[in-house]
Amino acid sequence: MSASPGLRLGLRENAAQFALLVVVNAFVGAMVGLERTILPPIAEQDFQLAARTAVLSFIVVFGITKALTNYVAGRLSDHYGRKHVLVVGWLVAAPVPFVLMWAPSWDWVLVANALLGVSQGLTWSTTVIMKIDLAGAKNRGLAMGLNEFAGYVAVAASALATGWIAARYGLRPEPFYLGVGFVVIGLALSLLAVRETKHHVGLESRLAGDLPRDGIPSPREVFWRTTLVDRELSSVTQAGLVNNLNDGMAWGLFPIFFAAAHMTLEEIGVLAAIYPATQGFGQLFTGAWSDRVGRKRLIASGMWVQAIGIAVVIVSSRFVWFALGATLLGAGTAMVYPTLLAAIGDVAHPTWRASSVGVYRLWRDLGYAIGALVAGVAADALGLSASMWIVAALTFGSGVVVAVRMRETLDRQPASA
Repeated sequence: MSASPGLRLGLRENAAQFALLVVVNAFVGAMVGLERTILPPIAEQDFQLAARTAVLSFIVVFGITKALTNYVAGRLSDHYGRKHVLVVGWLVAAPVPFVLMWAPSWDWVLVANALLGVSQGLTWSTTVIMKIDLAGAKNRGLAMGLNEFAGYVAVAASALATGWIAARYGLRPEPFYLGVGFVVIGLALSLLAVRETKHHVGLESRLAGDLPRDGIPSPREVFWRTTLVDRELSSVTQAGLVNNLNDGMAWGLFPIFFAAAHMTLEEIGVLAAIYPATQGFGQLFTGAWSDRVGRKRLIASGMWVQAIGIAVVIVSSRFVWFALGATLLGAGTAMVYPTLLAAIGDVAHPTWRASSVGVYRLWRDLGYAIGALVAGVAADALGLSASMWIVAALTFGSGVVVAVRMRETLDRQPASA
């Protein structure tokens, strides 16, 4: 892959295009935030779904479709270009707010979440890959921090806004009007203003060094290397999966747990926003922090902080303590999320990095589905608190795996063999 003349790597050198991609990813995140506060109440009030596993089925559908699309998105972006995949992702999102507004049955809500999962897999994956393309190696952690900051602050703002609208006007259709605006703006920016970044990969490939004689690894080799074989890549992958496992639990069970503690819908909306807001703003600092102190310590300690946050929520019964637990969960996730992506970029050669990111995001976002299933089944069998304790224990154990197995990746040359 050759680089076009005049291309340069770096955040400052590509500031305008990078900033545009940050804005686009904010609208991507806002689409997820539409559901964070109000979909569990819709399941119980509009469709009379009592079982936790039934309520959480929308997260399972979202997680599986997003995970599978993440894997495909990496390959598609290498083959067809990043911008084309981004635009298609927005087109897939277009029907989602309308379906959620007028869904006559829960099955239609699941269809909307399948479309949302495909859209998120295409759009969020592509904005991640494009920012890595532009940033180069020097500020990779900062680049990922800015990307995830934009996405998750938008998730928080959207969750807060939909909770406020629902408390005043009802659960449907008014809160989902926001989604129509998100799609229109996100699609317009992606189609008219975003430029292709695939050519930057050729430049970075030359700087990173040649591949060995056997060339770029096959998709099968990249899959197994990222999943199990490479110590660093596989440690990152399991941490990402468990991180989203607890996010899937928090997405589905926290609103129910807060309602059982007699929180109002507006209070639940605030609590649902605290976690992604803390995560989003925290990533402004943690991504750049990992560029200085390394990836491993932030990932391991971040998983442990998340486990403590879940524990605080479980033992609490008042708003202020729920808010503290959500803040700790968001802070721990902020330490982990951009650092995991930066570690992938440290290890994977530019020529197969997008595919490795796709494999990582496949397993990471399957965590949504696994977390929803584990939490839902355990909640129905053992109760909400026991279900949440199980997820907290899994999160703590994931940090132990990183501490024991993973080696530091900062300043490591991308692997060519």
